[in-house]
Amino acid sequence: MPDVGPEALDHAAVDADGFEHTIAALCVRDGCSAVEVVGGAGDLGADVIATTADGRRVVVQCKHYAEHNRVGSQDLQRFGGTCFTVHEADVAVVVTTSSFTAPAMEYAAACGIVCVDGDALNAWTDLTILPPWDTPDPDAPPAVAAADPA
Repeated sequence: MPDVGPEALDHAAVDADGFEHTIAALCVRDGCSAVEVVGGAGDLGADVIATTADGRRVVVQCKHYAEHNRVGSQDLQRFGGTCFTVHEADVAVVVTTSSFTAPAMEYAAACGIVCVDGDALNAWTDLTILPPWDTPDPDAPPAVAAADPA
């Protein structure tokens, strides 16, 4: 299981590989078990796989991008092609340190992929919003960030 100490949650102080570990640490902190960092060559879009306390399989794609480099629809389409069919996700999540384009957000909404941008990531880290797999209203979109204008 990943470390969940304060340094383990500092996503601003790590590189792309370290970012996957900080997301895994957030999953552990928020009650997930069987948390694995599986990213790397041949990962087919999954960087972190975890199981929630109620048994849902969470598959996370991590995008450690500079603020000006937004996650586009092609990134979401690649992940969307594998997250449910190959990785059998109950909850598919894309987490970035930056933001998402409007077309990416539209694709994610159509496919049921949760998008967590840098602001939402900070709020999740600070415990001011629920984890992306938990929402107070099951029909409401969880922790989905607003897209920057395309």
